[in-house]
Amino acid sequence: MMNDEALHDDQWLARRFEADRPRLEAVAFRMLGSSGEAEDAVQEAWLRLAASDAGAIANLSGWLTTVVGRVCLDQLRRRRSRAEQAMPVFEEGGPAVEPADPSGPAADPESAALLADSVSLALLVVLETLEPAERLAFVLHDMFAVPFGDIAQIIGRTPVAARKLASRARSRVRGTGEPPSRDVGRQRAVVEAFLGAARDGDFDALVAVLDPDVTARTDGGSVGPIIRGAAQLAGGAITFSTMAKAGELVLADGKVGVIAHAGDLGTRMLVFTVEGDRITALEAVTDADRLRGMELTLLNA
Repeated sequence: MMNDEALHDDQWLARRFEADRPRLEAVAFRMLGSSGEAEDAVQEAWLRLAASDAGAIANLSGWLTTVVGRVCLDQLRRRRSRAEQAMPVFEEGGPAVEPADPSGPAADPESAALLADSVSLALLVVLETLEPAERLAFVLHDMFAVPFGDIAQIIGRTPVAARKLASRARSRVRGTGEPPSRDVGRQRAVVEAFLGAARDGDFDALVAVLDPDVTARTDGGSVGPIIRGAAQLAGGAITFSTMAKAGELVLADGKVGVIAHAGDLGTRMLVFTVEGDRITALEAVTDADRLRGMELTLLNA
């Protein structure tokens, strides 16, 4: 029968774990992009903690972060090896749900401020394009200030290698890598003009930013008809209003695009081909596998 001291220790350990739970779920959510999988990863950390000698752990919060990181890394690697057909941000027909606000005794002020920010759909999509080790290095270091020495132990590499992985991931996420061959600023201005006109339902403004021979298609034309001509495309402006209102700008394989969850249509991205000051082609990308294979970077506001 459990004595009073052992019972007290178990209760203390459970309270400590619950204090860390919001932060751990936030780490796992950013790693896995799925609130359900994040909860499973944190629960696995609790099971491992309960089976360990907690009294011998000098830094319990750090130990739990390491365990959650390893669980998530294993899950990402299994996901890659299985080449799953859907990205987690598209599960159940829509974006994953953000875990509860991870503020609390376990969070330092800087981390709490970072965690208070919502995780955008566009960020989750970009994170999904990273290699598992890159994603872990970026999430743990840039979002949770975990030292590279600790990250190196999780991924089985040197701290220098962990730093390089985070740097590569940061360039992808923040769009600070090699400048693209096209003029992104010019493309963005044209696309933003299109989105503004779509939001306002302004037919004339839409026609003005579209090439007379513009084409619009879905996933390379394999699904649905191809629309040709500025007037025909502008006439369906209502189709783009949801994307225009809720979308986030990204750079997709060197072209400016906008990604959003479009209600019953699910999550999709519009990719624009811009020549001069006109849009010459527009493609709606709805296939999760294709999105995962694209080079995506966020375009900051």
